[in-house]
Amino acid sequence: MSDSVVSLGQPEIEGGRKTRKNNPEKTREDILQAAINEFVQQGLAGARVDAIAERTATSKRMIYYYFGSKEQLYCECLVKLYGDIRKTEQSLDLESLPAEQAIRRLVEFTFDHHDRNVDFVRIICTENIHYGEYVKQSPVIREMSSLVLEALGNTLRRGVEEGVFRAGIEVLDLHMLMSSFCFYRVSNRHTFGEIFQIDLSADEVKQRHKAMICDAVLRYIRA
Repeated sequence: MSDSVVSLGQPEIEGGRKTRKNNPEKTREDILQAAINEFVQQGLAGARVDAIAERTATSKRMIYYYFGSKEQLYCECLVKLYGDIRKTEQSLDLESLPAEQAIRRLVEFTFDHHDRNVDFVRIICTENIHYGEYVKQSPVIREMSSLVLEALGNTLRRGVEEGVFRAGIEVLDLHMLMSSFCFYRVSNRHTFGEIFQIDLSADEVKQRHKAMICDAVLRYIRA
């Protein structure tokens, strides 16, 4: 059962909270970050708006003012997390590099982003438990994600023209190859690490794995 939506309107802010009224973007960002932490730790069903309010020293009323409901707040957390990775991908300036270097840069970025953003991995695991129900409600996530496929496709075409990549590679399959290994080593680090007695957070292991996935991707696409 979701938290009930209270009557909205400009929230009352008292005492030390008055400064928030003058910086709504920061307030919204603070709530989103606190909500991500809560959803990661408790899941969607277990997360409480009261707990999110406490994390931000704000009020439940203000959270509903900005986001409407717990489910809408969860959707916005997904948009933020996907948006963070997609915005950074767009800043990699792949077009300025030879095709093979561009692919290497994208693979290394994907590896590092997943390794450094455990919350992203964990909340995507939560969303898969819900069969992608909330991703379905957000066309903006699909729109943002189409940009990485476009950039990857352009890089592959350049590589074919340069004579370094083979033709006929399915862009979505290549994207899945890149992201799946990077995601798995974070999502399953505890079980995999315990079963096989390996510390996936060790720097030498991370560097070996980063080199391995770069090599695997490049070997797959080379002419």
